[in-house]
Amino acid sequence: MKAKKYTWLILRIIVLILILGFLLFPILWVLMTSFKNNMEAYQFPPSFWPKEFTIQSYIDLYKKNNEFFIYYRNNFIVAGATAALSCVIAIFGGYALSRFHFRWNMFILAIFTSAQMFPVISRLISLYKIMKDVSLLNTRTGLIWALTASILPFSIMLMSSFFDAVPKAIEESAQIDGAGRFGTLFKVVMPLVKPGILAVGIYSFLITWDDYLHSTTLIQTDGLRTLSAGVALRYLGELSYDWSLINTISIVGTVPMIFLFFFFQRYMISGLVAGAVKG
Repeated sequence: MKAKKYTWLILRIIVLILILGFLLFPILWVLMTSFKNNMEAYQFPPSFWPKEFTIQSYIDLYKKNNEFFIYYRNNFIVAGATAALSCVIAIFGGYALSRFHFRWNMFILAIFTSAQMFPVISRLISLYKIMKDVSLLNTRTGLIWALTASILPFSIMLMSSFFDAVPKAIEESAQIDGAGRFGTLFKVVMPLVKPGILAVGIYSFLITWDDYLHSTTLIQTDGLRTLSAGVALRYLGELSYDWSLINTISIVGTVPMIFLFFFFQRYMISGLVAGAVKG
């Protein structure tokens, strides 16, 4: 029995290593290509390890192609503001859906669910017209509001599930002690749903960080573009690419996401599991 048990354990470890290698191989390829010169990056058949290891692309990114850091800064501003705004609205929206039940609740949930069914590009024409009418076209504020609107349906439903997991008896006890509705929400309920708030914030940040369609549609000024749109429009040419530079940009642009998962994945996973269990 022990031999059979160890055999299954070894097989599972091998399978996990193969899956991990399959998932990490594209990232390793991008990393290795960033240390090649552009001629070697175009070489066929391609080589995995750089024949001439160089960090010239990283130096050029800092000295010659530093427009990248403008897009980088814009990405942080837009992603951070969208995540913060989404969290604030999702808290109030999720709490309302969880605690105030009326006959339109299911209809509202159906609308939120159906909003996730349509692709982003299907609403960009009308969104462009709305932003132009309210003078928010080609502004960071307009882009932040547009991204927040696209993220909110899922964020509100997610926060609602976390509030559902908090027993109503806790709120009733606080109200008996003299706490008002807002006092109960901010002082009693919100500390219990901190993992949910963190999960919504990370989700919003990740979705915004990788956004391309909203930025290319709503922003025309190069200095206001976010990372995905800026890199695509400035560094990807029609006839030839500097693959070494592009892979360097990809690595540098991925670093914040790696740190985000490294420091917060434990809290995000525990938060998602807690929100899925009703008390």
